[in-house]
Amino acid sequence: MVRCAVRGNTVLMDRPGWTRYVALGDSITEGFCDPIVGSGEPWLGWADRLAAILDGNARLGNGDGIRYANLAVRGRRVRDVVDEQIPAALDLKPDLVSVMVGGNDLMTPRSDPDALADRIDLGVRRLREAGVDVLLANCFDPQFALFLRPLRGRAAVFNAHMWSIARTQQTYTLDLWGIREFRDRAMWSQDRVHLTSAGHRVLARRAASSLGVPYFEVPGEPTAAAEPVRTLTTMGWLTTHALPWVGRRLRRVSTGDGIAAKLPMPITVVPPR
Repeated sequence: MVRCAVRGNTVLMDRPGWTRYVALGDSITEGFCDPIVGSGEPWLGWADRLAAILDGNARLGNGDGIRYANLAVRGRRVRDVVDEQIPAALDLKPDLVSVMVGGNDLMTPRSDPDALADRIDLGVRRLREAGVDVLLANCFDPQFALFLRPLRGRAAVFNAHMWSIARTQQTYTLDLWGIREFRDRAMWSQDRVHLTSAGHRVLARRAASSLGVPYFEVPGEPTAAAEPVRTLTTMGWLTTHALPWVGRRLRRVSTGDGIAAKLPMPITVVPPR
C-alpha cells in the first residue's frame, strides 16, 4: 500500500504496487460510447483501459497482474456512489479505488456543490480509513458544450472542493478540468456529454499519469485518427438526445434504472483490442 500527498498540482508518492483496482462512478466510468467492437454495448471505457495499463505495469514490475472490478452504472449520482458503491467496493478488498462522480448531480437545477462535496468527502474518508488508495476525479470544464456553459460556476466550486478533499485525504487527483484535449470536438460523442473512444484513451492515459504509472501502447489498439468524427445538427441533437433526456428528468427516471454493474466482481485484466 502506498501513501501520497497533493502539493499544488503535483502528486507526491512512493512507487505504486496495486493488485486490486475497483472503479466507481456513472456512465463515463461505465464506458459509455467506447464500444469494445463496432458500435453499442458492451462498453469498454477509460477505467477498463486504465486497468490494462496498471496490469501491464504490474507485470513488468513483478510478474503478477492485477484484478479489476467496475461498479459504475449510468445515471448514478453522488449519493449512489457514497451510499452503495463505496461499501460494495470495500467488500472487494481493493488497494486502489477510482471515484469519478458529480456530473449528473450538477446538471440538476437545484444542485448544491458544497453539499455534494461534503458527501464525497465522507465517502473518500471511509476508503482512506480502510487503507485504500484513491484516485479522485474532479469534473470536466462545461464550456465545451453550449448548453452546459451555464453550469460552469457551480462546477468550478465543486472542483475547488475536490482539490481540498484531495489534499486533506491524501488522494491521487485526476484533473479533468485541466485536460486541454477535451476542447476538441472529436473527443465527444454525438450526445455531447460522453467521450468517444479517443476521449476515453486520453482519459486513461491521464489517469495513469496521475497515479505515477508509465503508459505503454497496447498492440492492436485502434488510433483516434482511424475513427471518423460523427456529428449531428443542432436539431438532430435536440430530438435524438436532449429532449429524451429532459423527458427522463421530468419523469424522474434514469437510463440506469434496473441496470447492474458490468463487472461486480474482480476479474483478471484483458488488454483492450
